[in-house]
Order: sequence, then structure tokens, then C-alpha cells
Amino acid sequence: MYFGHFDDQQREYVITDARTPLPWINYLGSEDFFALLSNTAGGYCFYRDARLRRLTRYRYNNCPTDQEGFRFYIKDGGTVWNPGWQPTKTELDGYTCRHGLGYSVIEGQKNGVSAVQTLLVPQGDNCLLIRLTLKNEADAEKTLDVFPYVEFCLWDAMDDGSNFQRNFSIGEVEIEPDAIYHKTEYRERRNHYAVLWANRPYDGFDTARDAFVGLYGSPALPQAVAAGRCTDSVAHGWAPVGAMQFHVTLLPGEEQTLVLGLGYIENPEAEKFSAPGVINKARAREMIARYHTPGQFDDAMNALRAYWDGLLANYHVVTGDEKVDRMVNIWNQYQCMVTFNMSRSASYFESGMGRGMGFRDSCQDLLGFVHIIPQRARERILDIAATQFPDGSAYHQYQPLTKKGNLAVGSGFNDDPLWLIAGVDAYLRETGDWSILDENVTFDCDPDNSAPLMEHLRRSFRFTCTHLGPHGLPLIGRADWNDCLNLNCFSA
Repeated sequence: MYFGHFDDQQREYVITDARTPLPWINYLGSEDFFALLSNTAGGYCFYRDARLRRLTRYRYNNCPTDQEGFRFYIKDGGTVWNPGWQPTKTELDGYTCRHGLGYSVIEGQKNGVSAVQTLLVPQGDNCLLIRLTLKNEADAEKTLDVFPYVEFCLWDAMDDGSNFQRNFSIGEVEIEPDAIYHKTEYRERRNHYAVLWANRPYDGFDTARDAFVGLYGSPALPQAVAAGRCTDSVAHGWAPVGAMQFHVTLLPGEEQTLVLGLGYIENPEAEKFSAPGVINKARAREMIARYHTPGQFDDAMNALRAYWDGLLANYHVVTGDEKVDRMVNIWNQYQCMVTFNMSRSASYFESGMGRGMGFRDSCQDLLGFVHIIPQRARERILDIAATQFPDGSAYHQYQPLTKKGNLAVGSGFNDDPLWLIAGVDAYLRETGDWSILDENVTFDCDPDNSAPLMEHLRRSFRFTCTHLGPHGLPLIGRADWNDCLNLNCFSA
């Protein structure tokens, strides 16, 4: 079947059938804030760590799939639809999704109304920006109700999906005329919150999922959308959400734009509150002011395009084969940057809860992106080495938020230490920066135990040479060299 095509001029993949075999995901963000976004606007976002700082919920292995995300419900009389088809699955008159470099554009048409949803993570800020452009392409006036909707995660995604006896009691929000603040656990033990904002006051809102979706309702048709009005619910425990309602009237040919954002804010401990029990919103308001107009959204998009222009300009080939050129010049480099940012810690197949950043994975990733961003490759090498054990072995993974190793999948991956050598070798060949070998780096993130990076590499090599099997060859452990090779039950 045919689902889409490459647009080399725009450097986009264009999906023309929403019913893809699986949700086709784009990965937004290149610094600290990231979003996984499907071709129907499903997905979730997080700050640095997909387990420990997840802003919105996403239910893996769900049926039907890809229900949670960054949704707009458009109610046009008795018809309710989404620009990306899901989750209402109302048949559209037209649909395209354009996955670009760090952004996606999803467009749907229904009954003479065009809706274009553009999503991106701006450079230098911890937020997801969403623009919805509505146009009346019919001959008569259109009166619409538009409902943007996200479901908040209670930060730790593993705990959020398991510790219900606690989670049903802790959800908290604050509300302003153009913003909804999710502040669960902020008073007790956190210094961060999330904010969903719009560039105009909403006409209605809900922050309790049961009020918006309905206890026995469904994202396919939330009960507030079916009724045509939000209930202005304020969440206290249970499942906090961010839902807004906008009344929109469009004359024939008229176009209107809504700009929304979903941001992550941290406050210093001494600046957490502006009044007893009231979160300090100063940093949030500064963020909102940076992205309050369509022009500011365009500026963020232009800066993002310029960023990728610069990255891809480092390496370019002309082979005479357009498919090879496309893969080498655009999509392979883009994929390498995605794996650098997330190292398979979060994807459509990896839930972001079970592992963090791979030691071996991250070292291997260096081989693909060191020529693009050598300074960040240097930082990554030092982060990885800092988790190494004093005997030269390694955690198989570490949390990107804390940069500390974890044993969530156990240990015994004997090839891990050698990949640090391969990663440093690739960095040296690309940059000639021999000074990195003199950098003092901790063992197991212990500030009282450190050595130059060169000593870390020596211990990596010695670990392999001193852990041999019965035939004098390097001892194979768990999933060594590839994830299917497990010989530790035979070697001793």
C-alpha cells in the first residue's frame, strides 16, 4: 500500500493516509525538551528524561493505539473531527502529515473547513509550540467550537502508571484566563511544573479528565465535546488534564490562528511561591511572552530551520542516485541526531520507563554524529565515562536526568567498556582534540574517586583482557555485541 513520499525540496516525509501500519513517529527537540509525535498528533513530551520528567501521558500497547497526544477537537454543528483523523476517526475530506526536521505539520479538511496543526520544539526553550490555523473554504459562515486537549502525566511515568492508590489523591492545578498550570507534588517535593497556554483567553476549560472525557467516555468523543461545552472543572486528585474551549466564527474565506504552548518550568527553591500555596509563575509568563503571536511562532520555526541547515551543511554528497543522496544528506544524519538525543531511551517501541540512556548505545551513537556536533560529543563522552566502575566495567545504562548509572536491566554486558574506547577514538579522529584524554572523570559518579579519561580507557581494555573464557577469548556475557548473543550460561 502507498502511505506517503519524500519531499526532498522541503526535506520532509509526506504521509497521505492516516491509517499507517503503525503510528509513524517524528522526534521533536534537540536539547533538553523532547516530544514524540505521530502522524495523527498522538504522542507525549518530556524534559530530559522520559521516565522522571514526563509532562503528558501515553499508553503503550493500547487498543486502539495512539489515543493520547496533542489533540484538537473541532465541533462543526453535529460533526466532530480532528485534523489528524485520530482519535475521533471521523472521515476527512483531505489529510496530510508532513514530518520535517524537528517539526511536523498535520492538515485536515472537513465540510469546507481546513485545519493546519504545526508542532515544534523551539531552540533554547523547554516547551512544545502548537499552532492551529483554521480557514473557512465554504461559501457560508462557519461557527465552530475548538477544544485543545492534553492529559498530564504525574511526572514519574513508571509511578504514574502503577501507584494508583497514591496518584488518585495528588493531582493539582492552577488556572488563569489563558493558561492551565499542572503542579502535582510541587508543594511537597518538587520545584517544577507544567503550563499549557494559549494566545487568547479561552471560553471554557476543564482540568479533570472525568469531567472532560467522562468516566465511561473515550478520547474518540469526549463528553464535553459532544455536549459542546466544557464544565470548568478543577482537578483535585484523580487525573488532571488540560482542556480548553474556543468559540470561533469564520466568514467565507476567513482564516484565524491559535498559538498554544506546553512548557516545563523550574524554580529555585527560594522562589517556588509568589504567595502561600500559589506557584511562582514569573518564568512561565516570560516563556508565554516569547511565543504569544503567530509572528513569534514563525520566528521559532525559522530559527529551527536555520539550526538544521547548519548541521546538515557539515557533510554533503552527490552520488548520482537520488535515494542515496536523500538518505546520506538528510535522513541518516537526522536519525543519528535523534539517537544522540535519546539513545533509544524513548521511542514508539521503548516506553522511556525501563532503561534510560544506554552506555553501549551512546558510545555507538558517537560514530554517527561526532562530525555534526563535536562539542556535544565531547560532553557525552565525559558523561558516559563518569558512570564507569573502577574495575573498568560499566552500567549498561544511565538516567539522562541524573546522569547516574542504573541496574534496571541488570549487568554483565562485557563488551560495554570497549565501546567507550571506540567512541573516544572516533572523537579524536574527527577533532584532533587530545586534551580530552587529560580530563579528570569520576568513577560511578563518585567525586572522591576519579582519574583522567585516558585511565578510564586503560581500565576498559584491562577489564576485557582479564575476563576471558576457557579458550582464552574475551568472555561473552549478556547480549554482548548484539542484543541476541547470550553465552554467559556456557562460559565460566
